[in-house]
Amino acid sequence: MQLQQTQLLSETLWEAVLNRDPTIDGKFFYGVRSTGVYCRPICPSRRPNRNQVCFFQSPQEAEIAGFRACKRCQPQSETVSNPAKVKVLAACRYIETQVDHIPTLSELCSEVGMSPSYLQRIFKQIIGVSPFQYADALRSQRLKQRLQSGEEIAQAIYDTGYGSSSRLYEKAPKQLGMTPKNYRQAGKTISIVYAIAPCPLGYLLVATTEKGICAVKLGDEADKLEHTLIKEFNQADIVRDDQTHKEWIQAILDFIAGDETHLDLPLDVRGTAFQKQVWQVLQKIPYGETRTYTDIARDLAKPQAVRAVGNACGANPTALIVPCHRVLRSDGSLGGYHWGIERKQKLLVQESERGIRDSSPQSPVPSPHSPLPFSKDDSNT
Repeated sequence: MQLQQTQLLSETLWEAVLNRDPTIDGKFFYGVRSTGVYCRPICPSRRPNRNQVCFFQSPQEAEIAGFRACKRCQPQSETVSNPAKVKVLAACRYIETQVDHIPTLSELCSEVGMSPSYLQRIFKQIIGVSPFQYADALRSQRLKQRLQSGEEIAQAIYDTGYGSSSRLYEKAPKQLGMTPKNYRQAGKTISIVYAIAPCPLGYLLVATTEKGICAVKLGDEADKLEHTLIKEFNQADIVRDDQTHKEWIQAILDFIAGDETHLDLPLDVRGTAFQKQVWQVLQKIPYGETRTYTDIARDLAKPQAVRAVGNACGANPTALIVPCHRVLRSDGSLGGYHWGIERKQKLLVQESERGIRDSSPQSPVPSPHSPLPFSKDDSNT
């Protein structure tokens, strides 16, 4: 039982690293065995492979284990040398203690001794979100934890500081992706059928409801994919049937093999309104082309939401159908990919080769080590 709890905690921390969750920055650190470096969970460096990662409660613990501090996120200097940063972190700790309400900006300023305009600006610069967004994310996370544990909805709402159920239900589609009742049930009353098939990227898992595909996952081990699906929909009626919707599965396999360039399959996915907007934009990226996270944010008319776009890509539940593998960093590097950076590179190289063959049959096909295609803005970044 203790081992299972430890594994679940590690997976929770790993999800935080994948999403670069600012609400848990400073609460743990992760080390990468292949490089010997340890980082903060919001480090902007490329995400490592999961099997190379271990977690620590403090910089001192990581250094005792033989890891050295990352030069980009400087985890060892979390509370030194920068007075403004110290005050911002103090504001974060204060927000975290106010479990029954979201502190006003004036309240925070009084607590840390900063002017409202300066605190607002420096907080967002250091943490990545505004004080209210930080507090709201914490409140939402507390609510999710309570609902998932089976607590009564009304009690969870008031205990986490929403004040009234109407305020939460207004926010529910954005923060929970569904009503609190449905979220608490974690898929209860939903019937899910899934299939697993070997493919050039390892194993492919496709899960469907009566409305469409609810999950597409890639991995090295079939049983781990199955375990992840059951964990996500822990109260749903889940059965394996490799024959149901066989044509959908075959279409995805053809796409992976490079025999199909477009996937137009029905989806039944959970997500916030913003996440779904991002996923819709991703589906418009043509085969063989890429975009940057900045491009996507600009397309959404939210140029400041680059990090949120990255988080939405990381939360994409339907790999390949929503082609988050086609999104790169502004410098042209691959960035992260929930299913492994090697799979992302393989997909992009294959799509690039197919796109060149289709548009210019006489052109030579690039080697697997040729540069990947960049979006129109990458040459200037």
